[in-house]
Parts: sequence; structure tokens; C-alpha cells
Amino acid sequence: MSDEPRYLGLSPYLYYTDATEALEWLLRVFGFTERVRYVDASGVVFQATVAAGDAEIVLAGVGADYWESKGVDRPVGQLNVVFVDDVDAQYERVCAALGEGTDVSPPQDQPYGARVFTVLDLGGNSWSFWQRISDTADLPSGWQEIRGGEEE
Repeated sequence: MSDEPRYLGLSPYLYYTDATEALEWLLRVFGFTERVRYVDASGVVFQATVAAGDAEIVLAGVGADYWESKGVDRPVGQLNVVFVDDVDAQYERVCAALGEGTDVSPPQDQPYGARVFTVLDLGGNSWSFWQRISDTADLPSGWQEIRGGEEE
């Protein structure tokens, strides 16, 4: 048996004030695939899992009392990076799903070899869609790229 950990995956666990609304939004706007939803007796989602390719995202609905106990008034957002094969097509899909008046900046090439755009969801989470366009980084003068296991 190895002392090295055997990772099986990583999944964001996102909190929403209204998980039912958040689930429907993520499915409609991003095209994620629903894996499972857990609902209470009235049909309100309290937890769900969606997939973006092989990656799973878990979302949970929590009430105001939960956030008050944490000293905040609502969920605190996080950045989620989703890798796609065509970021421009994903941008068009998101803009079409959000409709007129959408304020989403178009994809831009980044110096680290990715073409990226970011959109904020209704729970305050940022979703950054990345398409790898190069294996090389165009770094500013004096910066360097150091890969795992390499010496400086």
C-alpha cells in the first residue's frame, strides 16, 4: 500500500438561498446535466448534484438562519473553473439563455494559454469557462513558469 493519497475527484459544494431556483438556472444557462436532486415534502430542493463533463458539482439550499449563524446575510460566492472545448460557443449559449441585457464580457485570450469568460450566477458564485489554446504561457518579463517537480 502506497503512502501517496489516491484522489478520486474533486467537487465544489455550493450554497444557495434557493437551491431549487439555482438548480434550474445551472441546467438552463450552462447546460449542466442533472445527476440527482433531493427534495423535501413540498418539493423544494435541499441538495442536488449536477455534472459538467466528468466533474460533479453539489449544491445545497440553506436558509437565512444558517447564514446568520456564520455572521453573514447570504452565501459567499466562489470562483469555479469549467474547462470547455469551445469557449466561444459556450459564451453564445450563456448569453442566449440569459437573454437581452446580459452583461457578460466576451471571451478573451489570457497570457497563461487559455481563452476565458466569466459569469456570475444568481447565488453570487463566479463561473469561469476556460478553453486551452496553448501549452505555453506568454509571461511578463522577469516572470517564469515552474512546473511541479522542476527546479527553479
